[in-house]
Amino acid sequence: MASAVEFAPPLRSRLSVMLASTRMRLLTISRYKGQLVLDIFIPIVFAALPILMGRAIGGEGAAVNFASNTGTTNYVAYMLIGSSVFAIVSYAFWHVGYWLRWEQETGTLEAIYLAPTERVWLVAGTALYSMIRSLVSSLTAYFLGSWIFGVNPFSGGLLLALLFVLAGLIPVFGLTLFFGALILKVKEANVLVNLMQWAVSMLMGIYFPIAVLPAMLQLVAKLFPPTWMVNGVRSALLGVGYFFGTWYRDLAVLWAFTLITPLLGYWVLLRVERGVRANEGVGQF
Repeated sequence: MASAVEFAPPLRSRLSVMLASTRMRLLTISRYKGQLVLDIFIPIVFAALPILMGRAIGGEGAAVNFASNTGTTNYVAYMLIGSSVFAIVSYAFWHVGYWLRWEQETGTLEAIYLAPTERVWLVAGTALYSMIRSLVSSLTAYFLGSWIFGVNPFSGGLLLALLFVLAGLIPVFGLTLFFGALILKVKEANVLVNLMQWAVSMLMGIYFPIAVLPAMLQLVAKLFPPTWMVNGVRSALLGVGYFFGTWYRDLAVLWAFTLITPLLGYWVLLRVERGVRANEGVGQF
């Protein structure tokens, strides 16, 4: 009898599945121009609320008061960076989570388990689509928001900031595997995504430095990859200060998350899948 390894699809076929999934989703969203425009304006609106409130309450002293807690007077760019990076993280959970929930609700998830390719490549295709879509919309939102509020988006190390964003993408999508496991278990996406957004926004510190959090929450926040991602971008562009003093040490932490988070997330997802399949089945909701 031939071994199972002989029938395993080659890497080229697996990559083809991933890219086909990405292409299908990009073609689909390209038909909804209004949604793409909304993707750009949502981070700007989220940032505008605290920016305008700060100007209304703090007046001319808003920048000085903000600098005493954050290390920068440029609170406009600080908020725009936070909301733009948060959009990348939020879209990752939305796109992967709702893909999994949709397949579960329509009863096609069990058919995917019978396909000759591993599910991880389908997840990777959805993740790649989310990366492309969120990067384009978030970068556009940052530059457009900077123009609207009259700040220089090119101050600081723009390339280093982009490096922190790219280094943080894989850990972020590794976290979505934990989220996918939770969706399989509780069979719910809407409530979980909404709760996740509030928790993520607080741990990342999209409107404030995590130093103002209680000591226990600061520790939890530093175990969360997006926190290092957003602080790295702010430090590169605004000079607010790296957690470990230098950019390469903070970047090394993100690379460590890159190695650990996807592997641990996939292991958790597989264990939850086995339990669900052995009991009620993955296609039921």
